[in-house]
Amino acid sequence: MAKQGEMFALISDDQKAEAEKQIIERQKETDFDIREYPIEVIVSKYIDKLEETDKAELFIPDYQRELVWSEEQQGRFIESILLNLPIPYLYVADVHTGENEGRLEIVDGSQRIRTLVRFLTNEFKLDDLKMLPMLNGFHFKDFPVSRQLRFRRKTMRMIELMEVDEEARRQLFDRLNTGGTKLKDMEQRFGSQDGPFTDFVREVASNLRFRQLCPISDVRINHRDYEEMVLRFYAYLHRYKDFNKRVDEFLDGYLDHMNTNGFNRDDLIATFESMLDFVQQFFPHGFKKAPNNSSVPRIRFESISVGVALAQQEAPGLAPASMAWLASDEFKTLTRSDASNSRPKVLNRIHFVRDNLLGREVEYDQQ
Repeated sequence: MAKQGEMFALISDDQKAEAEKQIIERQKETDFDIREYPIEVIVSKYIDKLEETDKAELFIPDYQRELVWSEEQQGRFIESILLNLPIPYLYVADVHTGENEGRLEIVDGSQRIRTLVRFLTNEFKLDDLKMLPMLNGFHFKDFPVSRQLRFRRKTMRMIELMEVDEEARRQLFDRLNTGGTKLKDMEQRFGSQDGPFTDFVREVASNLRFRQLCPISDVRINHRDYEEMVLRFYAYLHRYKDFNKRVDEFLDGYLDHMNTNGFNRDDLIATFESMLDFVQQFFPHGFKKAPNNSSVPRIRFESISVGVALAQQEAPGLAPASMAWLASDEFKTLTRSDASNSRPKVLNRIHFVRDNLLGREVEYDQQ
């Protein structure tokens, strides 16, 4: 058996020096500033559009998960703020290239920020609080004005990363969220839910025309976003009215059903190809918002693809009278990459596309 000294001798002094050099070089790549903002400023940076770009300063990137906190979890977060308990830092990154240059990408903290937005806009009420049970049932508007003002003034600390590329931001997101409430990504889903429909999704996702009409980043390709888009297309097309709240559970359930009960391969391929034909003919930039966009958000893809397919089911051979709605503020709001996945929001953005293509009043879900 080797002695302890002999084991350590396997690493040479040169190797140790090179390892230390690499650590120092990597540290230099991760420059950052620490900032502190009132809650009302953070919320404003997330929801208020800049006049020059028509986009908010803070944004959630496509690679991040949907909002998965329950209302109970969101309520506990608000309770922690009211009790002046320590709140983890928010992590953002200054984007230096592409269509989002100058904006701040939320690397960690999207659920906290979205919870603050929902609370300040009275979208949910506090419930099941343990330390402040007298507040159960309260919306933000139910607090005295003095308490509302104090809440808005409370500050949160933010670490702003400088000159960090997309791959590094993705890796940091994965590291910061290890051990948290994780969604199944497509690699995990494919590993645990293998079957004939899973193989079919892989095949459709490799469609070259689909990828040309719907470009995404290399990072998203590596995380099987094309496969997830295809799965979302079929799941929402067949079952969108059954969708409740959790996207991961909805997709898992649909994938299990199709793997177990079988499907008509030719019909599904024809539906997908017909949808692509329509998008190629009538949407000037395919699924992209503008010709220079390099990555299509999943929400935009699913809204357009499912809306088109539903319209085609009602009116085969459809030729829309107008596509002006595509540039409307309402469609931009409905298909923002950080848009909610509540049942009404999902139905409304799909119906918005379907009904505008059919030239009729949009059927909105008000639940």
